[in-house]
Amino acid sequence: MSFRAPVTEHEFILKDILGYEQIAATEKFAEAPGDVATAILSEAGRMCEEVIAPLNRAGDLNPAYLENGVVRTSPGFKEGFDAIAEGGWVGMSADPEYGGMGLPMSLTTSVMEMLSSSCVSLQLLPLLTQGQIEALEHHASDAIKELYLPKLNSGEWTGTMNLTEPHAGSDVGALSSKAERNDDGTYSVTGQKIFITWGDLDFADNTLHLVLARLPDGVPGTKGISLFLVPKFLPDENGNPGQRNSANVVSLEHKMGIHGSPTCVMQFDGAKGWLVGKEHGGMAAMFTMMNNARLGVGGQGVGIAEAAYQHALSYALERKQGRTENNCIADHADVRRMLMEMKADLFASRAITLACAGAIDMTTATGDEDWNARAAFLTPIAKSFGTEVGMRVSETGVQIHGGMGFIEETGAAQFSRDVRITAIYEGTNGIQAMDLVARKMMDGGDMANRIIDEIEEQAERARATHPRMAESVWQACESLRETTEWLVAQGDLNDRFAGAVPYLMAFARVLGGHYHLAAAMADQGGAREKLARFYINRLLPQHASYLAHAQAGAEGAYALTFEELAS
Repeated sequence: MSFRAPVTEHEFILKDILGYEQIAATEKFAEAPGDVATAILSEAGRMCEEVIAPLNRAGDLNPAYLENGVVRTSPGFKEGFDAIAEGGWVGMSADPEYGGMGLPMSLTTSVMEMLSSSCVSLQLLPLLTQGQIEALEHHASDAIKELYLPKLNSGEWTGTMNLTEPHAGSDVGALSSKAERNDDGTYSVTGQKIFITWGDLDFADNTLHLVLARLPDGVPGTKGISLFLVPKFLPDENGNPGQRNSANVVSLEHKMGIHGSPTCVMQFDGAKGWLVGKEHGGMAAMFTMMNNARLGVGGQGVGIAEAAYQHALSYALERKQGRTENNCIADHADVRRMLMEMKADLFASRAITLACAGAIDMTTATGDEDWNARAAFLTPIAKSFGTEVGMRVSETGVQIHGGMGFIEETGAAQFSRDVRITAIYEGTNGIQAMDLVARKMMDGGDMANRIIDEIEEQAERARATHPRMAESVWQACESLRETTEWLVAQGDLNDRFAGAVPYLMAFARVLGGHYHLAAAMADQGGAREKLARFYINRLLPQHASYLAHAQAGAEGAYALTFEELAS
């Protein structure tokens, strides 16, 4: 089966559901009107279909490997990345002053999602580089920007993010990597980092590592951490790769999926680096990169779900079994149910990630704090729901294939293996949910309630044409509002945390109903209206059980002792 880039679906959501014209009307993005957006999405879709998608299976069967300290990449990955770089897709949203295209994050999110569908192992390389670009744009000195950003935007050099250590996973503040000040204004960085995506490769001229480490006078915890730019090769006086730095790959992880993406253990032994941001202010700088990556990872989940859905649908239409009208398993009621659930959740999750990207664009264009708060609120939902949908849709794709789904040759299992990491890296989905109910509700639930108000306002407008669906969405909003108020009232954060994941899932379900209802209004009598009715009647009701769980508090979760858990 050949992958088909869902360009039309992205256009519909951006223009007919999310109001892309509002973004294009700003001075910042005036050069990216609707027709330009269409051309960009179409060209990216063509590249994904023709150049990138054929690499997906090759990367799985021929993983990256370490040879004499150098990472050897999967067949065709160099040519694939060359196409991405030459098309300008790495620096899509980057500052034009340093070679970027200055396009809206909405378009970048769409393109990166389609790249994820095509080959997520390769897509991780530009994704991490884009995150580094954004971090340097916001926090680096002018000298660093002028030297490094043009090379990153062009794809000549690539970027990584180095947080995790063997003893310090989600607890970044427990890291032991250290940095020492040098007389020339540089720093010497020493320590080991694990899970470093694309920590090395054999087709980029240089690899730049953003590394968290602690200076001698750095206080314990996250407040004492600084961020350093540590290149694989030290630039010479002309800005070209020169002397090899003491930043080396120790080993590669043997992983469940994303085999084409090398996941490195990195060793820094007094490696020369440059400070990014302020001393002891590394987490603020790194969070710029992490927030970019969290939205990108949500898009990865959606992208892999798209590929898994297309793969399963193709099989279901070709597999002959039973006495049905078309004599294929897609005619069986339960298979049809699975396909409809996959397609309905794909739409919902894609709309949420693009809504988050749109809020980022409006923040960039206007500097409005309300847009910034909205983007911050939607980020953990986009990351978590996008990846949950990716896992669920990919798993369902295996189920539709039946026994053949368990056989690697069909390719169905690869989607399920590849997508599994997305719920873990860039902050586990549990951590995203805890962030949502704690930090993102420090406003007393104001942003949550404002979004709920907007959903209810649309539901009121929809009563004239879609009364039953509108009522279902409206009632779901009221239930969500009640639970939001309950959460905000809890003084013990553990009572919020115990129900954080179901609350996030409930919020995503309601947002999904909101966007499906908008699609029904825009496509009355069409396929999107039919899909919206399926989602609102069959999937939206899940919000009620999620909310009941969210309000149960922490007591029940701690009812069993450690001994009773083990008995």
